[in-house]
Amino acid sequence: MPTIPRTSFAMVQTGVRTLVPQDIAIPAIDADSALLEVEVCGICGSDYEQYEGVLKTPVPVIPGHEPLGRIAAIGDRAAQRWGVDVGDRVAVETMLSCRHCQPCLHGSYHLCDHRRIYSYIPLTDAPGLWGAYAQYMYLHPNSVVHRVDPELPPEIAVMFNPLGAGFRWAVEMPALAPGETVVILGPGQRGLASVLACREAGAGTIIITGLEADSDKFAVARLFGADHCIDVDNQNAVERVKALTNGRGADLVVDVSAYATQPVVDALRMVRPGGRIVLAGVKGFKPVDGFVSDLVVMKEIRIMGAIGVTSTGYRQAIRLIERDRERLRPMHTHDFKLEDAELAIRTLARQVDGDASIHSCLIPPH
Repeated sequence: MPTIPRTSFAMVQTGVRTLVPQDIAIPAIDADSALLEVEVCGICGSDYEQYEGVLKTPVPVIPGHEPLGRIAAIGDRAAQRWGVDVGDRVAVETMLSCRHCQPCLHGSYHLCDHRRIYSYIPLTDAPGLWGAYAQYMYLHPNSVVHRVDPELPPEIAVMFNPLGAGFRWAVEMPALAPGETVVILGPGQRGLASVLACREAGAGTIIITGLEADSDKFAVARLFGADHCIDVDNQNAVERVKALTNGRGADLVVDVSAYATQPVVDALRMVRPGGRIVLAGVKGFKPVDGFVSDLVVMKEIRIMGAIGVTSTGYRQAIRLIERDRERLRPMHTHDFKLEDAELAIRTLARQVDGDASIHSCLIPPH
C-alpha cells in the first residue's frame, strides 16, 4: 500500500481571478469511496470561465474537472463496483449523479436532477477535495471511472475528456452518418476533437472555422482530417460553406465556440434543409441577436443542446487514445506545474504575450 500523506497541496479559488495554494486534509475513506492520486489535470475553456467568475461557482473551491490519476486507496465495495484497485490508472468522469431521479432512471444521468460536478463543489462540503487542481482528490461513491493504459504518456491519456466530447457532441448525439458533410465552428480543443471524432466515424467532408489568429489550430485540424479551414476574419463563412457544398449546405453544424453568438446565427444558414445543429459552446447567457426562428421552421432544422460527456463518449475516446496515442500529440502544447495554474489559464485565454496553448495540463508535485 502506498504511503498517503496527511494533507494534499491544492490550488484553491477563493474569488474571481484568485487562486491560492493551500494544504487540505486528506480524508479517511469508507467502503464505497476512494482516493485518487492525481497524475495530471487537463484544462479547458470552462476552467477560464470558472476563474473569471462567469460560471458563478461557489468559493472557496478546488477547480479541475479533467482528472487522470492512480487509485491511492479504495474501499472494498468501491473496488468491486468499479472493477479497479490500488495502483490502477483511471480517468474520472466529471458528473456526479444521484442514480435515482427520473433523468437517471431514463438513462440521462448527466442531466440528473441533483447533479453535482467535480471542481464546482465548495471546499466547505466535506471532505473538500472535489477538484483535480490538487495532489489528491476524493472519489465519491457515485463516481464513474474508466481504466486507462498505465503505459500511456499522461499528457496524452488526459485528452480523454475533450476527445470524449468530440465523440458525443459531433458523432453520437447527431447520429453522424458516413459520408456526411460537417461544419465545426471553433478550433479549440473540443473543435479539434470533433474533427478527429468525425473523421473516425467516416464523415465525408469536414470544415472547421476559426479566427485569423488560429493558424496553429488550423494546422492541427488538417492533421486530424479537416478538409477545409475557414478564417472568419477574412472570409464569409456562410458563403464559403455554401460554395464548398455546391449551394446545398452542411448535413451537420457543431458549434463549440465560446462567447461569440454569431456562429449560432451562421449555423442556421450553413445547414441544409433537414439538417442538424448541435450547440455546445456556451455564450455567457447572452441573447443571440439575429436568430431567425423561421429558418428553423422552413428548413426543418433539428437543434440539439449538448452539455457534458457520458460513458460511451469517454470509452470511445480512451479506445482511440490507447490504439493511436501519437495521433493526438500535435494538440498537446503545454505542461504546467500545479502552482502555475493561473499562468496556465491565462495562456489558454491568450493573455500571455507571445504564447498561447491548445491543450495543456497541470502536473501536481509528488
